[in-house]
Parts: sequence; structure tokens; C-alpha cells
Amino acid sequence: MDWPAYLPDLNPIEHVWDMLGRRIAARQPPPTCLPELQKAFLDEWCNIPQDQIDNLILSMPRCCKACIALSGRHTPY
Repeated sequence: MDWPAYLPDLNPIEHVWDMLGRRIAARQPPPTCLPELQKAFLDEWCNIPQDQIDNLILSMPRCCKACIALSGRHTPY
């Protein structure tokens, strides 16, 4: 299957990066320097609930079917 360049939502790691970014952005106080950001990144990476990753993996067949049904156009995912 050709990979539609304009559909990054089919790439599961993009969703993981989004989860990670939201978790880091929600930290109080936010990281203010590179070492703090690195620590926040590692802490949040380790604390992403496994069920969120599992749900993402389980959603992939549905996402691919939607993409195929829409001929590669925008999907609701």
C-alpha cells in the first residue's frame, strides 16, 4: 500500500509523540532547561499507561480500513 504523505495519523508513533507532548506540557512547574526537559521526557515516557498503547495498537486495523475506504483522504482518526 502506498503511504499517503499527508496522513501522519496512520503512523502510530505520531500518536505516542502527541501523548508524550501533552503530558510534558501539563507538568507543573514546566521544565525550564534542557536537563529538566530530558528528565520530564523520560519520566513521562515511562508513565504512559500501557492500556493507552494497547488501545492505539488495537485501533490500527480500523484506521487502515477507514483510510482504504476513503481512498487515502482525511479520516476521522
